[in-house]
Amino acid sequence: MNNLFLVFLGGGLGSIARYGISELVRQQFKSVFPLATLLSNIISCIVLALAVGFFTEKVGNNPTLRILIVVGFCGGFSTFSTFSFETVELFRTGNAVVAIANILISVAVCVSFIYFLTKHSI
Repeated sequence: MNNLFLVFLGGGLGSIARYGISELVRQQFKSVFPLATLLSNIISCIVLALAVGFFTEKVGNNPTLRILIVVGFCGGFSTFSTFSFETVELFRTGNAVVAIANILISVAVCVSFIYFLTKHSI
């Protein structure tokens, strides 16, 4: 199957999942903190780490599934640009403490999940 199609399909599914998370969080929580973006990025990191571990240990590094899930889905589901924009907006609106907390929590949690969940497979 064409790699571009796999990225397109996975990215579309990831984007739909991201939109769903955003809508769910928007309806359930009112906060200055960008919780939807944080949750999307954390879930994406978990999926990525589990997928890498699964592919390495169980499927023999299947390039088709890896492109579909790791590049496509996780690429569409995670969002560094939104994280960056929301953080800058927090600084601009005088919410520096929340902005710094967003940076620290996002990086610490996401990198930790990737590290611990892929510890034996990378």
